[in-house]
Formats: sequence, C-alpha cells, structure tokens
Amino acid sequence: MKIIRNPAAGECLSENHAVTIGVFDGVHRGHRTVIEQTRSLADETGARLAVVTFDPHPAQVIRPESAPSILTGIDHRLELLESIGVDTTVVINFDEAQAAERATDFVDRVIVGCLMATTVSVGQDFHFGYQREGTTEFLAKLGADRGFDVNVLEPVLQSGGIAAPVSSTAVRNAVARGDVVAATAMLDRPHQVRGEVKEGDQRGRTIGFPTANVDVPPERALPADGVYAAWYITPDGVRRPAAVNVGKRPTFYEDAERSLVEAHLIDFAGDLYGQEGRVDFIELLRGERRFDGIDALKAQLAIDIEQAREILS
Repeated sequence: MKIIRNPAAGECLSENHAVTIGVFDGVHRGHRTVIEQTRSLADETGARLAVVTFDPHPAQVIRPESAPSILTGIDHRLELLESIGVDTTVVINFDEAQAAERATDFVDRVIVGCLMATTVSVGQDFHFGYQREGTTEFLAKLGADRGFDVNVLEPVLQSGGIAAPVSSTAVRNAVARGDVVAATAMLDRPHQVRGEVKEGDQRGRTIGFPTANVDVPPERALPADGVYAAWYITPDGVRRPAAVNVGKRPTFYEDAERSLVEAHLIDFAGDLYGQEGRVDFIELLRGERRFDGIDALKAQLAIDIEQAREILS
C-alpha cells in the first residue's frame, strides 16, 4: 500500500482513483463495507482504491475538551487498511491550518490534484472543510464540475436485530462499558490496545502473579475497569492467553490517577520489558473490586486465570 503523508509536497499520483474519505477510527464493519463498495467502483472503471484519513482525529484539534477516545492509532489503522487491500492511503495531518482549509480547496488539492478521483464514496453524515461546510450535496455539485461522481452510502446496521448503525461511537460505547464481545462483533476482530511494556511496582510478581504493564497512550479507548480474558501478542506475532486487569488497583491504591493495563500471561515466564505489547480483549470476566487482603486477592486471581484459560481454549 502506498502511503502519502503530505499531498502538497509533490508525492501525488498519475493514476485515477476511486476514493473514500473519513477518519476510519477502528476500521470497523461499516468502514469495511464502504471500502469494499469503493473497491467495486474502482474495478468497474479500472481505477485504484484510495482512502483519505486524518491524524490526529479532527476533534482533538477542534474541540479537545470533548474529543473521543481513539480506537486505533494511525499505525494500527494503516495496517488494517493495507490488510483489506487498499492501494493508496493519504494521511492528512490535521492541525489548525488544516481545520481552516476551505472545502473546495481540499477537494482541488487532495481529491482531484493528488488522487485524480473518478468517484468519491462517503457516508450520509459526511462533512469536511472549514466549519464542516462541505456536505454531501456540496461534494456532489463540486464533483459534477471537477469530473468525479459522488456516492452517498447507506450505513451498516449492527447485528442481533439492533436498528442502529455500526459506528466508531457505537464501538467506543461498547468498549467503555466493558462489552468487548459487542465491540468484536462491530469491528470483526477484538478491540486491541498497544503500548510499551514498562516496569511497574512489581507487586504482581511478589504475590505470584507477574504481569506485563502495557503503557497505553492516554487518548486510547480502554475497556471499563475489570478483568478480561485476552490474547497478548508479542512482537514476534505469537499469541499467548492472558488474564488482563484494567483498572486502578483499589486493593492497593485509594485514588489512582488513571487505569492501567496489566496482563498476566498464562503459563509464560520471560522478560517483556521494553517490547511492544498488544492486547486483544475477548471477554469480561468480572468488574474491578477492592479485596480485604492479599490472600483474598490471590484466590480470586487464580479463579480469573482458570476462567480465562477455559474461554481462550
């Protein structure tokens, strides 16, 4: 997959593209359907498939006080886009200058000038450009003048008879309430967090349950505090079963600032410090709670590990 990170710097292409535009945070089922439909349009016209995405999330610049948590960092997002066969991805660095770019200028610079779009596919609620001035109707009128078609696509509904669309917000809400099974259904894969394994207070090791402390960036979407059956993926791509605690460890701390991700790898002994750890959340085992003492905590951890082992087997 070709990645263009600065369309104004002469990296642009001489091939026609069928283009879809959005943040694509999570690259969930809805996003994948849009991309598949855009691929079909590309095949019909002999064009290549291009995705235009934004990093950071525009809300982090426009309204940082209420910006959503992020499901996938840009590197993870690019991996997912490549895995589903996207030919070209343009990553727009979203800053204050980008927020001020007029919708027409964006189309001329990126969609027409860089990607030579023959068709552009977007969702029904798509907006772009300064103060969200670019609507689907605006884009269609501009496309008629600039020589590309515009396709406004229907949303993909959640499974299980839920009459609501699959969306990044719906996935974030499921993750936030600890319903990682629902998140998996919308993502078509488990929700994953990533981070470097750093030294903690090593309390888990002293009580017989060592953990890898995965330093997840604070803007990432963490599941609700609790214990989860999960897969832990090491840098060599090996998946290892794990019982993962997300939380503030109330047995030891009364007022922790933020939740931590601590993964106990089942039947594993080794040094993971300094490596990137990836955690795929499979199922919530229980909520986080405070225990009266170390023995009660150890007894519950043993139960958690056996439950995780059974689920992951």
